[in-house]
Amino acid sequence: MTVTYNNSSVLKRYWDNLEWPAGVEWIVVDNASSDDSVAVAEALGARVIALPKNCGFGAANNVGFDHASGDYVAFVNPDVTVDFGSLDILREVIDTANALVAPQLTNDDGTLQANGRGLPFLLHKIRHRLEPSSLDEQYRLFSNDGEDREVSWFIGAVVAGTKETFAKLGPWDPAFFLYYEDADICLRAKKMGHKSIVCGSARWVHGWQRETTSFRFVPWKRELASMAKFYSRYPALLSLFPSGTAKKLRATEEARSCV
Repeated sequence: MTVTYNNSSVLKRYWDNLEWPAGVEWIVVDNASSDDSVAVAEALGARVIALPKNCGFGAANNVGFDHASGDYVAFVNPDVTVDFGSLDILREVIDTANALVAPQLTNDDGTLQANGRGLPFLLHKIRHRLEPSSLDEQYRLFSNDGEDREVSWFIGAVVAGTKETFAKLGPWDPAFFLYYEDADICLRAKKMGHKSIVCGSARWVHGWQRETTSFRFVPWKRELASMAKFYSRYPALLSLFPSGTAKKLRATEEARSCV
């Protein structure tokens, strides 16, 4: 399922000419777009739920989830092209590892995106904005071909799992209008015993249409609001010493698993 908000041109670019397998439904929840996103999504084969107002990414995902009929659900951004040939691979990882799963995302030119992430310490989030490549294999994680890599969380461009697992999770927390909802759902899943895995054998193209790569007041206001909510919920991630804190968090998790 996909949440849209003025994504007409993006849908045409990433969802056109797809051959839909039998048994796969595409639900689009539109957050009161002012462009023709609804008409475009319908023309491309989606079942569209048009909301009367923009209720945010998490809340709109939950609306779509309530209308999903399959045993497996994938939340997919409008700037992603689905590789239907890899669905069986993802499903096997979901079932075998009892996990939330994402394909390894790529740029349009085939280079890998670091859609896997380590623990979202505030210090790492800041460094990631200033010098992203300095955190490769520390915070920014990639999954090689044939590798199923467990991560702390993955970006919300694609999040897949069983409908049963998502139902237990909520699934999305509507308190996050936009941003940080992906880290939150993966961390909550971890507490419930579900891993988060990036599957390197499945590769989907992602256009990365993030609004806070330049200065625009409203997107940054929303990101900062979500940041405040997130770190008030996970205060240990405010640590100025991520390595030591990560070790303590892992030790705590291991101790709990032994109880």
